Amino acid sequence: MKKLFALCLILTLFTSCINDDDNITQNSHVDILPIESVDIPSEFELGETYPITVSYLRPSTCHIILEDFAYAKENNQRTIAPKTLIINEDNCEALENELIEKSFNFTVTSNSSYIFRFWQGRDADGESQYLIVEVPVND
Repeated sequence: MKKLFALCLILTLFTSCINDDDNITQNSHVDILPIESVDIPSEFELGETYPITVSYLRPSTCHIILEDFAYAKENNQRTIAPKTLIINEDNCEALENELIEKSFNFTVTSNSSYIFRFWQGRDADGESQYLIVEVPVND
């Protein structure tokens, strides 16, 4: 009985600590940001790993930059966009020119050219727009 009581007490204490994060989860959402520019090699070598750097603007103080990217892979095509956590608060301040640069490593596993689609936002009709870069692979 004492062990059961101790287990219940530990679980209660543990869950009370977890509830502090619920407010952040309920008042935020993840979104993607448009890419301004990209630094990518003009050609790849099979089997090598290359850094690819993207630059994008942080729109407000309520946009928390996340470490990972939205990344979709289909054959030799890659679609990429930086992810942000948006905190829904009334005291957000717009940022004019806070340029963020983030890199990720890309390993070349195919001898065919790669097509990178870097998300740049939506047009007036709501269609996604991309900066498309084709990078050939040398054997």
